[in-house]
Amino acid sequence: MKAYWQLTLGQLRIFARNRQVLFFTLLFPIILMFALGSFAGGTGNNAISMAIVDHDDSETSQQLLSSFEKNEAIKLDQIADIDAALDQLKKTDYQVVVEIPKGYGEQVESHTDQSVPSMLPVYYNETSVTTSQLALTVVNATVDQLSKRMENYIPVVEVQSEGVRGLDLGYIDFLVPGIVAMMIMNNNMNGVAGQISAWRERGILRRMQGTRLKASTFIAAQITARLLLNGFQALLVLIIASLMFNVTVNGSWLALITFVVLGTLAFMAIGFIIAGLAKNPESAGPIAAFVSFPMLFLGGVFFPIDSMPEFLQPFVNILPISHLSTALRETMNIGTSFFALWQDWLLLVAWLVVSFLIASRTFRWE
Repeated sequence: MKAYWQLTLGQLRIFARNRQVLFFTLLFPIILMFALGSFAGGTGNNAISMAIVDHDDSETSQQLLSSFEKNEAIKLDQIADIDAALDQLKKTDYQVVVEIPKGYGEQVESHTDQSVPSMLPVYYNETSVTTSQLALTVVNATVDQLSKRMENYIPVVEVQSEGVRGLDLGYIDFLVPGIVAMMIMNNNMNGVAGQISAWRERGILRRMQGTRLKASTFIAAQITARLLLNGFQALLVLIIASLMFNVTVNGSWLALITFVVLGTLAFMAIGFIIAGLAKNPESAGPIAAFVSFPMLFLGGVFFPIDSMPEFLQPFVNILPISHLSTALRETMNIGTSFFALWQDWLLLVAWLVVSFLIASRTFRWE
C-alpha cells in the first residue's frame, strides 16, 4: 500500500512539475472552450428568429401561427411573400422560415389514422448549422405538440427538413461535455502511450520490474493519479463554464463522475495497448494521434453525431468517445438518468474490458 501511494504522489508531482503538461491538460481545453463558446455565443436564452408565410389563411393555419407566437423562444415575423422571406434567410436575418402551403387546413381537418402526415416546408440556412439546428428543434417541438392536441397524440403534421436532433440550448452547452470527453481521451490515451513508452526506453520500467513492485500496484497508481487529474480538470472546466457561460449540470453528479471514471479507464487501457505496440516514444506519439484524430472529429466533441453521413454512422457508434461525449451531454444538459444511458456505459465497459485484456498481452517492461 505504501508503494501504491508513493507511486500515485510521484505521478502527480510529474504532472505538476511539467509546465507543458499543465498547459495542454489544464489550460488548453479551457482556452478552446472559451474561444469557441465566445465565438458561437452563450446559452440558449436568445429568441429564435423565425419568419412564417401563410398561403392557406385558414383557421387551422392560424392555430399553428398562434402556437408559434405563444412560444417565448421564438421571435416571429409574418411575411406574405415566400421569395422575400427566403432572401432574408440567406442574409441571416432569420434562422428559419416556415411555409404553410395552400390547402394545409383542409388536409389537417380531413386527416384519419390511415392518412399520411401533412408536410410543412421549413427552410434553414445551411451555412449556420448550430443556430439552424436549435431553431428546427423548437419548430419540431411546437408542431408536434399541436399535432398531438389535434389528434389525440397521433401526429398529423411533420416538419419536412433534414435537421438533426438538437437541444433547446446554446452551442456552449453542447460544447462543454465534448471538451471534457476530449480531455479524458487526450490525458489518458495519448498521455499513457507517450509516458509508458518513454519510461520503457529510459529503463525506468525495467528497474521497477527488478524490485518487489507488483505490476498491479504500478497500474493502480497510474489509474488513481490520472483519475485525480481528470476529476480536477473536469471540475475546473465546469466551474469556468458556469461562471462565464452559465452552463449547469442538470443531471446527477454521481452519474457524471461515473462516466468520467469509465472514460478514464477505457482510454487508459487503449493507451497501454499503444504503448505496448510502439517501439519507442517517437512512434507512440504518431500512433496515438492516428487513433485520436478521427475520434476527435467523429466522436461528437464539436459536432452532433446525427449530422454525420449515414455510411459513417455504424463506425461512429462504436467509438468510445462518441458514447462518452453523448453520456456526458445527456447527463449535463437533459438530466438523463444513468440507467437510461445503459447503452453508453455498457459500451464503455466493453471497451475497458477488451482493451485491458489486449493490453495485458502487449504490455512490455523493456
